[in-house]
Amino acid sequence: MTLLRLTPVQTSPEKPGRRPAPPRHLADLDAAGRRAAVAALGEREFRAGQLSAHYFGRLVREPAAMTDLPAASRERITADLLPTLLTPVKEQACDGGATRKTLWRLHDGALVESVLMGYPDRVTVCISSQAGCGMACPFCATGQAGLTRNLSTAEIVDQVVWFAGETARGALPGCPDRLSRVVFMGMGEPLANYNRVRDAISRLTDPAPDGLGLSQRHITVSTVGLVPAIHRLADEKLQVRLAVSLHAPDDDLRDELVPVNQRWKVAEVLDAADAYARQTGRRVSIEYAMIRDVNDHPWRADLLGRLLSGRLAHVNLIPLNPTPGSRWDASPKVVEREFARRLRAAGVTTTVRDTRGREIDGACGQLAAAEVAS
Repeated sequence: MTLLRLTPVQTSPEKPGRRPAPPRHLADLDAAGRRAAVAALGEREFRAGQLSAHYFGRLVREPAAMTDLPAASRERITADLLPTLLTPVKEQACDGGATRKTLWRLHDGALVESVLMGYPDRVTVCISSQAGCGMACPFCATGQAGLTRNLSTAEIVDQVVWFAGETARGALPGCPDRLSRVVFMGMGEPLANYNRVRDAISRLTDPAPDGLGLSQRHITVSTVGLVPAIHRLADEKLQVRLAVSLHAPDDDLRDELVPVNQRWKVAEVLDAADAYARQTGRRVSIEYAMIRDVNDHPWRADLLGRLLSGRLAHVNLIPLNPTPGSRWDASPKVVEREFARRLRAAGVTTTVRDTRGREIDGACGQLAAAEVAS
């Protein structure tokens, strides 16, 4: 593991009731909005396309490199539409540099995290959609920190563009030089910041130079089960993958592990997931953190298998990454294997998530929590 402190950060555990809005950024706007913004600066509208080509196409954000823009125009346009949104505070790396986690400070001091993961055939970035999280899941470091605020569309997108640029510059040894996958599984509940997440998906998948040109099928949106928002996402007719953080097949336990279950029960969440699968034709991922002596019992595996049998879904078992001082711990491997065996015996496709990042506070919120504590 390597650790690099980049800049000092000042923060407080107190969460002010109102924070200043993030500065407007190119990625907050669609193509028409960018042209209007450039015109309002007294510039010709086609300059918006040039700026977008630099940011999304060439992954360049330094004004000095935008030599096709006249110097006077360049300074005015970039100052207005390319403000600094993310300041790296701390970076950790492991797996020979193929996994990198970055803690960012936003304009108001809020902290968020994102993780870049390189494989021989792909590069994936896990991004945050909120600073903190309001879902209050007790085994999650982010959930225990509470919600600070929603991220803007551009703050979400800029995480991806930043790491796309790093990838293109060869930051991940032995991996492709193009970022190809995005998972909304970092800090926050994406569907609780619905409009900005939806707009961020548009920026990430719109063809260059209007967007980053990623495939919708290579984007995964995670949720703890906000049922109305799942139906709303289905109505968007996108091809993104839905991941439902279930963590328990029975309401009694899920009420404790995922408090939003007190509003929408397991059956309602799975019915909404079914509706999403029918609308998109895409298999839903059921995320299940394996917690020792809490949700890893054989009878719960059997119940989950019965619930999911015949559905267009697969289970992704997640070895819990314990947070310091937490009473929650990961299930033993023998228990994990038996849980997976029972699911497969019920005809449910089951995988076990790659356990990258344990030595770099890999669970969402751990790095931010450590920074606040220090």
